[in-house]
Parts: sequence; structure tokens; C-alpha cells
Amino acid sequence: MSSLLRLDDWSRPQVDEVFSLADAYETDSGPSFKGTAVMFFPPSSLRTRVTFERGASLMGLQPIVFPSETLDKPERLSDVAQYLALWADTLVVRHPDLSVLEELAATHAVPVVNAMTRENHPCEVLSDLYALRARRDLDGLRYLFVGADGNIARGWQEAARALDLDLVQCCPANLASPGSTHTEDLREAIRAADVVLTDAVGQHGRELAPYRITGALLDTAPEGVDFLPCPPFTRGNEVSADAIEHSAFVGHRFKKPLLPVHQAIIAFCLLAS
Repeated sequence: MSSLLRLDDWSRPQVDEVFSLADAYETDSGPSFKGTAVMFFPPSSLRTRVTFERGASLMGLQPIVFPSETLDKPERLSDVAQYLALWADTLVVRHPDLSVLEELAATHAVPVVNAMTRENHPCEVLSDLYALRARRDLDGLRYLFVGADGNIARGWQEAARALDLDLVQCCPANLASPGSTHTEDLREAIRAADVVLTDAVGQHGRELAPYRITGALLDTAPEGVDFLPCPPFTRGNEVSADAIEHSAFVGHRFKKPLLPVHQAIIAFCLLAS
């Protein structure tokens, strides 16, 4: 049974196969299925939910959506998975606790796709890499993640390990992710960055204020730099307003591939299971 819980579990050939499937879905030539995709999303989910629901429908699957807290009850998740497997072909789950997804997937009853946890966000990172791949060779790029430890930072670290990417995290040392290649010198780091990534500041707004990405900083980056803040971003926190207006900003159009990539992830898990 093939699931996507973390990118550490996947190999480069598996990621390449997902990207090939996404290429097919972009041209409306991806595989179709008959069945049901049961999804768990909180009310706040926007981009991820729209593209998973729409994508499943377009590929022939009926999406049935529950609130994430539906999984927070005394019933064993192994029982939940085995019952849902009687009617569902895949589970797409956004839940804070990665262990909830791990318990569902451990039954090997139905493929489980991680649509975000507190620990990571593999689908978002795969979509960003797919968008970059359409413009540039992923190998050889220098990736700079500016922000604290969190699910986006860890998602990019998973991708870096799986795909052997050159990734540096820039933030105060006490906020760095465990095991990350880290620097506190933003001005120096951005001069070498081909791709600049950010995440919301969360509770670390004061500590991260000196690490805000501005238009002036982007001016010092190498020519052709891509600036991709993870949405939802807030002008005045992790980014300045002029950074969003900068020619390096690719944020809005880079999210268009969420649809074919989410379709491709579902298809990969179904075809491999």
C-alpha cells in the first residue's frame, strides 16, 4: 500500500513519476479512476482543499469531505481505516498530528495522503518543486529557507534529503530546525540564493523581524532568483509589501500546479497500491 506521509519515505524515481503524472494531468491526459476519495479538512483550508477536491472530481473520484476533528474520537484509527476502505479508494487527511495519519496508514487498508500536519507539508513542497522544474533544473539550485522551524521548514528539509537539494535555513540559531544547514546572516545568504522561501512568523514575530524579505534584499540576490513565500503570507511580517511587488515574486502563479500535482499524488498512490 503506497501512501505519502513524508517525503523522506520517497525516492527520487518516485518523485519523478509523480511529476510525469502531473505533466499528463496538465494536458488532461492523466489516468482516470472510478471510486471515492474521503478527505478530512479544517474550515480554514483553502488552496489545498480546493485543489484536492476539484482534482479528485476531474479524475473521476467522488470527493467526500469531513472536518478534521472527525478523527478525534475514542475509536481506534486502525478500525476507522479498515471501515473506510470498504467504500473509499484513498484518504486525503489534513490534521495537526502526523501520528493520526501514521495510524491510518499502518493498517495498509487504503492509501493515505498527507495534506498537512504540524510536522510537515509534503504536497505543498512537491507542488513548489514541480513549478520550479518547469522553469529550471532542480539540481544545482541553491535553496534558501528564511524562517523558523515548522512544518514548511521541515517539509523542505525532507525534500532536500530525498532529492539531494542544496538547502540552507536562515533564522536565529535557537529557531533553526534540527539537523538543518543553518546561517544567521541573511544578507550574505541571499546573495547566493537561486530560490528564496519563507513561512509565516507565527509566535516568533519579534525574533524574525530582522529576517523579513524586502525588495532591497531581493535586489542583491542572483539574477533570475525566484521568491516563493508560503501562503498565507502577511505583508509586514515575513515579507514586505515591495517584496511581493518585486519581479522575483512568483507566488501566485506558482500555486497553479497544486491541481495537477495533487491529482498526480493521488494517482501515484492508487496505481502503486
